[in-house]
Amino acid sequence: MQLCANKLDKKDFFGKSDPFLVFYRSNEDGTFTICHKTEVIKNNLNPVWQPFTIPVRALCNGDYDRTVKVDVYDWDRDGSHDFIGEFTTSYRELSRGQSQFNVYEVLNHKKKGKKKKYVNSGTVTLLSFKVDSECTFVDFIRGGTQLNFTVAIDFTASNGNPSQPTSLHYMSPYQMNAYAMALKAVGEIIQDYDSDKLFPAYGFGAKLPPDGKISHAFPLNSNAENPNCVAIEGVLEAYFQSLRTVQLYGPTNFAPVISQVARCAAEVTDGSQYFVLLMITDGVISDMDQTKEAVVNAAGLPMSIIIVGVGPAEFDAMEELDGDEVRVSSRGRSAERDIVQFVPFRDYMDRSGNSVLSMARLAKDVLAEIPEQLLSFMKSRGLEPRPPLPATSDPPSMSTSTPAPKQSKAHA
Repeated sequence: MQLCANKLDKKDFFGKSDPFLVFYRSNEDGTFTICHKTEVIKNNLNPVWQPFTIPVRALCNGDYDRTVKVDVYDWDRDGSHDFIGEFTTSYRELSRGQSQFNVYEVLNHKKKGKKKKYVNSGTVTLLSFKVDSECTFVDFIRGGTQLNFTVAIDFTASNGNPSQPTSLHYMSPYQMNAYAMALKAVGEIIQDYDSDKLFPAYGFGAKLPPDGKISHAFPLNSNAENPNCVAIEGVLEAYFQSLRTVQLYGPTNFAPVISQVARCAAEVTDGSQYFVLLMITDGVISDMDQTKEAVVNAAGLPMSIIIVGVGPAEFDAMEELDGDEVRVSSRGRSAERDIVQFVPFRDYMDRSGNSVLSMARLAKDVLAEIPEQLLSFMKSRGLEPRPPLPATSDPPSMSTSTPAPKQSKAHA
């Protein structure tokens, strides 16, 4: 919205006033909370303030008839701003836009009590008012947007021999290892947004039979033509099978798998699909420069990367990829969006050894940024949610839609 004022009271002895507006939302208990301040306009009794944007929730908490109080002040350098006057309005009144209803008398009740001929301390006029609806993650899911979930697991030798209990890949008959727990925790939630429950699953950093060739993006199910596994149980099965057949080796290269998923994401940029890559690793990335470049390239695609660090290693370099503080850059180019979320699994391990609780904590945190990342891509491309699809009798946890037909997810 944008406002201007006319004939405000002169408060400064040597000049005119330096007016600014303060907006307050009224609360249920009769108190007021500041929700916006305009800029100060120096030495002007007829100011025109810059247009500003405010969430409806902040202005009136969604109650269109709730009182919105506006104070008009004259700015003073020492912070003791002089009160010029006030007026009240509401979201409903403001939403009428520019009209005679939206010219407000600025009243100073102290002044009114002292001066018999007092009329007002000026007027404030609404120049424009526009409401934009913000689309949500759920709007896109209801409209049929699919989450494509891909898994990549670290098979480097630093994990330790899988047949030994000290290995991070150890297959105990009594409990899941950290890789399996991270995979199950994140995957079981994401699979509710994936209609065909087919997940491409890869390993990296291992020597493959029969010739011992090192691979940084091999399908866990050994099927190069179709790396899809059926549901999270299928991914776990393929993971355990791979542990029995491949030789853990190295180095820890991330870029090949990121580029692999990015090629698939580049084929579907119309908002119908969004790709989430879960990488589970135990250590330091060997190809950091190439990984940064792959992340910068992927940031312009419908894609997010979740990295879960397992084991006791220091993961300092991973924080660099998680662009919360500083956006990832490569060769002078910065990532268009922050698409990487990194967490060390040890931070989520329940002290009493309750694996269900550990998994729930991990999933909550690593999936927290996905909705925002999906929205940032859609917004950057001007993509709107499609109309909600008819509900089925068997909806997943948050999606009440019959998902759109999905393209094959075989690797590019």
